[in-house]
Amino acid sequence: MKSIVTGGAGFIGSHLVERLLDAGDDVVVLDDFSTGRRANLDAVADRAALRVIEGSILDRRLVDEVVNGADRVFHLAAAVGVRLIVDRPLDGLRTNIHGTENVLDACVRSGARLLLVSTSEIYGKNTADRLHESSDRILGSPLTARWTYAAAKGIDEAFAHAYWNEFGLNVVIARPFNTVGARQTGRYGMVVPNLVGQALRGEPLTVFGDGKQTRCFSSVHDVVPAMTALIESPECVGAAFNLGGKREISILELAQLAIDTTGSSSSIVLVPYEEAYGAGFEDMRRRVPDNSAAAAAVGFDPITPLEAVVAEVADDLRRRSHVAEPVAL
Repeated sequence: MKSIVTGGAGFIGSHLVERLLDAGDDVVVLDDFSTGRRANLDAVADRAALRVIEGSILDRRLVDEVVNGADRVFHLAAAVGVRLIVDRPLDGLRTNIHGTENVLDACVRSGARLLLVSTSEIYGKNTADRLHESSDRILGSPLTARWTYAAAKGIDEAFAHAYWNEFGLNVVIARPFNTVGARQTGRYGMVVPNLVGQALRGEPLTVFGDGKQTRCFSSVHDVVPAMTALIESPECVGAAFNLGGKREISILELAQLAIDTTGSSSSIVLVPYEEAYGAGFEDMRRRVPDNSAAAAAVGFDPITPLEAVVAEVADDLRRRSHVAEPVAL
């Protein structure tokens, strides 16, 4: 089995690459290393079945060359993270829309199966009790940079569904909710490594807004197996599936968990959104997934406790950084 992983040097992508290699696949990683890190693949760098290609999904010819002859493609390459999206919205739109179209076209030409990794961001400001795959999308103004990522990923999904409907592309859509684990960087606004890193360094933990906004965090070790199962299921073709955690927690509670897990003496400081991201920034108050579709389709069950996930992140940061200094990731 030959598998392509775009964005394979990223946090989730590198864990996926390891799983595919362990299953006996020949794996090709396509990554431009704009947010991914070569070090994320250190554990498998000497595997003969792994090939790493530095390049962009915006390079149509390169994408065609890489995908040609593949059995399946896991498309994770994207501009990610709140900080990156707010600071560089145009780069995000180009990568997430035009790059994905290149991948879709290449898969049609090659006949490869495709897992399109989307995001829970597409639900926007919908605060329903349990967000299911057909829940309404509630987005802010298209002139607000905060929503460009959600808009672009929504277009990605619409493209994928149209390619399935019109060209018969064997494509499945996954929507991860706040996936966390070792190798995740806080550089682009990922909340768990940011809070844990501050706790390890004895700095005040910065929580944006009032901290009462809630999320459901899931372990990468629960999400990645579900991704590989989804792409292999004929019944899942043409559909989207939430992949999120079970436990709803406020960001204030998460910050306290980071302090408790690391044994830190840090305090918690509330920072206004406008101070962190500039005037006009918008966030969502609540995001809770309904995982029943993925559970029924492939047995998805996010069993890893959040305490274990936070501890894994802390252990990873200790290994990779001098925690007495700001974590450079």
